[in-house]
Amino acid sequence: MTDSQSDDLWSIERTAQYLGIPVATLYQWRHRRTGPPGRRVGRYIRYDPAEVRDWYYRQAA
Repeated sequence: MTDSQSDDLWSIERTAQYLGIPVATLYQWRHRRTGPPGRRVGRYIRYDPAEVRDWYYRQAA
């Protein structure tokens, strides 16, 4: 993986894959505002990988 690829924003599918959960769960979390922060880019939701990892590690605390 190149440096530019590691900086890419993740799709909702990629984020769900990383977390090991169904895409529908991410949509539910987004609706409830309990999951990792995602942002709209046009009509798509994108996640910053660093924020997803940070959110994940904060859940264990």
